[in-house]
Amino acid sequence: MKVTTQLTRIIDYVGLFCATLMCLMLLNVFYDVVMRYLFDDVSIGMQELEWHLFAAMFMFGIGYTLKEDGHVRVDVFYDRTSNKTKAWINIIGSLLLALPITLIIFYYSVGYTYEAYEMGEGSADPGGLPNRWIIRSVIPTSSLFVVLCIVQVVLVQIEQFKNQIDVQTEENS
Repeated sequence: MKVTTQLTRIIDYVGLFCATLMCLMLLNVFYDVVMRYLFDDVSIGMQELEWHLFAAMFMFGIGYTLKEDGHVRVDVFYDRTSNKTKAWINIIGSLLLALPITLIIFYYSVGYTYEAYEMGEGSADPGGLPNRWIIRSVIPTSSLFVVLCIVQVVLVQIEQFKNQIDVQTEENS
């Protein structure tokens, strides 16, 4: 099985994980609203869980969206280019823009996460969630996932570029 196929499968599973986090977040918000307005009961822990679920969904969704080519760009120019040029733009953008910033985020977030773990950081609010390092660990973990997605995107673009060259060679023969 091709490496790109395996990477795509892994990324798709993480996309499914993000969809599951979204559903859990919606259920959490629904529960929180019902409890607040019908029973006049507020849970700080449930409110914090909302932003924890959203943060994880968002951070892991970055890589999945990259694989799906769903990020915003200046399509006015991009749409007018050939597939070969699009492949080059995607490869160069991935390697020169996305990869360096992702590696920087990973580098700094590891210490940030470890610091929270080492000091046993939890919520400052009474009734809030303990173990803040768990949500902080999403940053380096999702950064590694984005690196994996960048590799997948670059490999797919190289394959498309190669396939286009092969097609042109066959047409010229």
